[in-house]
Amino acid sequence: MSRLFGTDGVRGLANGLLTAELALSLAQAAAVVLGHEQMSEGKRPRAVLARDPRASGEFIGAAVEAGLASAGVDVYNAGVLPTPAAAFLIADLGADFGVMISASHNPAPDNGIKFFARGGTKLADDIEDAIEAQLQHDAFRPIGVDVGRIQRFSDAEDRYILHLLGTLPHRLNGLKIVLDCANGAASGCSPQVFTDAGAEVIVIGASPDGLNINDGVGSTHLEQLQEMVVATGADLGIAHDGDADRCLAVDHEGTAVDGDQIMAVLALAQKAAGELRDDVLVATVMSNLGLKIALRDAGITIRETAVGDRYVLEEMRRGNYSLGGEQSGHVIFSDYATTGDGLLTGLQLAAQVAKTGKTLKELAAAMTKLPQVMINVTGVDKSRAAIVPAVKAAVAKAEAELGDTGRVLLRPSGTEQLVRVMVEAADIATAERICQDLVTVVRAELSF
Repeated sequence: MSRLFGTDGVRGLANGLLTAELALSLAQAAAVVLGHEQMSEGKRPRAVLARDPRASGEFIGAAVEAGLASAGVDVYNAGVLPTPAAAFLIADLGADFGVMISASHNPAPDNGIKFFARGGTKLADDIEDAIEAQLQHDAFRPIGVDVGRIQRFSDAEDRYILHLLGTLPHRLNGLKIVLDCANGAASGCSPQVFTDAGAEVIVIGASPDGLNINDGVGSTHLEQLQEMVVATGADLGIAHDGDADRCLAVDHEGTAVDGDQIMAVLALAQKAAGELRDDVLVATVMSNLGLKIALRDAGITIRETAVGDRYVLEEMRRGNYSLGGEQSGHVIFSDYATTGDGLLTGLQLAAQVAKTGKTLKELAAAMTKLPQVMINVTGVDKSRAAIVPAVKAAVAKAEAELGDTGRVLLRPSGTEQLVRVMVEAADIATAERICQDLVTVVRAELSF
């Protein structure tokens, strides 16, 4: 049997892979694994539950609630809130663990169940394995006064908004901001917190009906946001994804600002304020070389990790670093959050525009993005990508040609049977040529 947990919890087609029965069983198993300390002392564990607004979250949430309560866990249902809000509330309440029901930027038919440990941190692999193993045992079913109780976490959104406002280095008075909430979990609290922070707010993608999450809106579809920013003369736009753990931006001219550029702006601001611990930014190998060059010139070192926010988090904890993230806009502020937070990121970015008096375009210009070409090569044996001499030689030749003006990244996909070939160079023609040459070698040497 393949592993049930993926890179970000258990995710799949709602009522396909992810059934009510599986949700209930997972909740019962998680109650035993994550609540065992309290149970061993004869106490009822406490858990925070939240979800994004997709329709299937209603029945999956009900199943998770039932599973937790039937296993002796008191459930605090926070309703529809972003993933980072759930993580914050676990720590703020002092709960033993939490559950977020969301499939992030995926379309509405998908859904997922993500567990957080005490403090709002993501689970280690061995804890996820323990939950899967517990599924093979009989569920723990207390009776009488020992069953769990379910209550509405009535001030959950207010707690989260106050927390976000408390992180601001500068109010947003005078800024006009367009928010795209992806018809997702941020639809209620993001407009509220940006308004409370002093901005004039124009909102799109904030009418969730359970079926329209991420549908032509949000961080994976910036077109409407770009048009609205220009049409309204806004200073900038902020785009969330379905569960609001990511943030991309748009400058006043309608140009997209990606996660690398956002991290450049924030890292430089933290360094200037003496808040960037050890002058280090943690980023993945997919970040543009232009980010490394810009920060190197400013005296900031990048610690590179494998692709995935969990690896960024691990490196940040290992070195006690204050800032990290991904090109996708998943940015982590370890002083304020235990996971990526799109609202927090958007607020911090907007605060720099307000504080400096510069446009987002000017701030983002601190980094020059190198042209990047990536091709996914299918029908090849990805397990041999790092060991075939001809492939290694082709990569070495490409790296020698690029020198300090670019880079090559050739890596097997973690979820699909393909090899990703990525090349950055000083100009797009060079990047395309070298990338195509490498793809030809990969296909010739690794095809089945």
